Amino acid sequence: MAFDPSVALVIVNPQSASGSTRERWAEIASDLRAHFGAFQVAFTKKQGDGIEIAFHAAKKGRKFIIACGGDGTINEVANGILLSQKDVELGILPSGTGGDFRRTLGISTEVRQAAKQLREGVTRLVDVGKVSYTNDKGEFSERYFLNVASFGLSASVIRRVKTNIKLQWLPLQELRGKLSFALSTLQEIMESNSIYVKVKIDEKRENSLITLNFCICNARFFGGGMKIAPNARINDGLFDVVNIGDISALKVILNSYSLYQGTHLSLPEVGSTLAKTIEAKPFHKGQEIQIEVDGELIGKLPAKFEIIPNALKIRVPS
Repeated sequence: MAFDPSVALVIVNPQSASGSTRERWAEIASDLRAHFGAFQVAFTKKQGDGIEIAFHAAKKGRKFIIACGGDGTINEVANGILLSQKDVELGILPSGTGGDFRRTLGISTEVRQAAKQLREGVTRLVDVGKVSYTNDKGEFSERYFLNVASFGLSASVIRRVKTNIKLQWLPLQELRGKLSFALSTLQEIMESNSIYVKVKIDEKRENSLITLNFCICNARFFGGGMKIAPNARINDGLFDVVNIGDISALKVILNSYSLYQGTHLSLPEVGSTLAKTIEAKPFHKGQEIQIEVDGELIGKLPAKFEIIPNALKIRVPS
């Protein structure tokens, strides 16, 4: 099919859902064509491809770009659109292990239903987070995020998941991905310690605090379904900031259900506030504290997080 800017472009991460997207693509494409309509497709081959493909597609005049994958794929495609500074709408066809951002939007994980939501949905302007940080080369860098940025336990879990090979014997790749995440989370909880950081919120006085996990939330869910910010709204021009402070591993495990229910904010070790900007840096010189955004490790503190109101068009269920 020749280039047609009026036809949606679907950017597919075949490695998403632990590789099952690649295995199921023929079936996914058939359902999408039947329940959404005509589309063109581009496949990512490596990390960062989603940004490049979306950026160039937007620059060439594409009006509707759909991310097919998990939160990391959605993040890349959104970054490409935002960097292009073009008037482009983002669509989401979930096919990942975590799928947290789509939960806030109410997008189905069933392909046929998600395709119908893309066809019949409405356009909505949503806020976007921007983080300025230090990358792994020690250089200044910037990244947009749609869902949640965090540091502490969550970043350590993601690092462990990336290097965990203990479950390679499992036959189903998607099951392997979910179990690997659950096992890595449990291991990190048992081994983790709270860290000291310096935080400045909305240009107020800098404070030192202790944190097990510090979350800057644009949307409500992270970590594969944890309702970390139950009151977050993606179009209010504010982050929901949640700090899980000095809490024991046993208490975390005993109260894990509250994270999924969104009732953890009542715990005495948990603090929350609303903010437009957050600056964070290590308390101790030379301390490395990694940052994750939308489930991907990007770099380390120091960092500044800013909300950009109504920055991106997204197709959501009507």
